[in-house]
Amino acid sequence: MGAAITAELVSGGHEALSVTKGRSESTWLRGREAGATAYDSLAEALSRSTVVLSVCPPQAAEDVAAAVAAHGFEGVYVDVNAISPQRVRRIADETRPGSAVVDGAVFGQPPGKGRATRLYLAGADSAVELVASLFTDSALHVCRVGDTPGSASALKMAFSSYQKAARTLAGIAHALADAHGVGDQLTAEAEVMISAILSDPEYLPSVAARAWRWAPEMEEVADTLRAADLPTDMAEASARVLAYWEQDKDQFDLPVVHTLSQLRSEKSR
Repeated sequence: MGAAITAELVSGGHEALSVTKGRSESTWLRGREAGATAYDSLAEALSRSTVVLSVCPPQAAEDVAAAVAAHGFEGVYVDVNAISPQRVRRIADETRPGSAVVDGAVFGQPPGKGRATRLYLAGADSAVELVASLFTDSALHVCRVGDTPGSASALKMAFSSYQKAARTLAGIAHALADAHGVGDQLTAEAEVMISAILSDPEYLPSVAARAWRWAPEMEEVADTLRAADLPTDMAEASARVLAYWEQDKDQFDLPVVHTLSQLRSEKSR
């Protein structure tokens, strides 16, 4: 993703800098192929930069931000990592006075080669506008999502909570079906399923209304997984979440906002 974003910047006529010291050969090659100008030290690269884009694994996000802040960078720091809103705000709190932090979230595959990717940004107007100007007429389409860091990351976390979990659940489901020799039948049933679940929140009250039956079913799923030596965590967690809707038994006409509020803990209601 970082190399693809770099290529978009370079194609737009901007100079993109990368630090090669301590990086792997494959990382160095990707940067060179994307058109980045290589520098040996972070200090030198930062001294020549107005904007820093952090695109790294989530676990490294705060370390990267701290390294940049330690060099006294006073430009615009854009965190484009899949991290929680709390971590983004922590990064913003720890940046050097005079710098600006923009919260970013990328949706879609790496841009380029006919693929359009969305970059959501949240932060101060001037900082967001500067970052957005870097991607004018590029394959990275910028969307404004808020004024304060955290909004873009919250959107990413909400989407990832479904996207990543759904794919993980699919792995568990196929492993269980395979253990019982019914993999082909599972695939056939999946082909006739409703697939637009995340894009249709109006469907959720009907889920809540049936939760009193679905929770015990998920416990049965957990038992079946356990017997097949497969992880039970997600099935057990689903049963616990469904229990939040227990009092909405058979109430199919409840508003969506009520259904969503039921998922918050008693303390936050």
